[in-house]
Amino acid sequence: MSVFIDILVTVLIWAIIIRAVLSWFPISPRNPALVVVLQITEPILAPLRRIVPRLGMLDITPVVAILLLLVLREVLLG
Repeated sequence: MSVFIDILVTVLIWAIIIRAVLSWFPISPRNPALVVVLQITEPILAPLRRIVPRLGMLDITPVVAILLLLVLREVLLG
């Protein structure tokens, strides 16, 4: 079970990083790769956006999400 949690958290973190990097480029919202990344990350990032304030034009929600995922992994794995 601990291997599954570790892999899941790692995949989610990489998906968030990929989403953040892809946001810097003009990619069609219908791009299949982007659609998959959005479907994976939106359930994590959307609730946090309501809580975490923007810093000017900078959205720090991905950083907060990654930190929370790391804390969750440590709590679950001990």
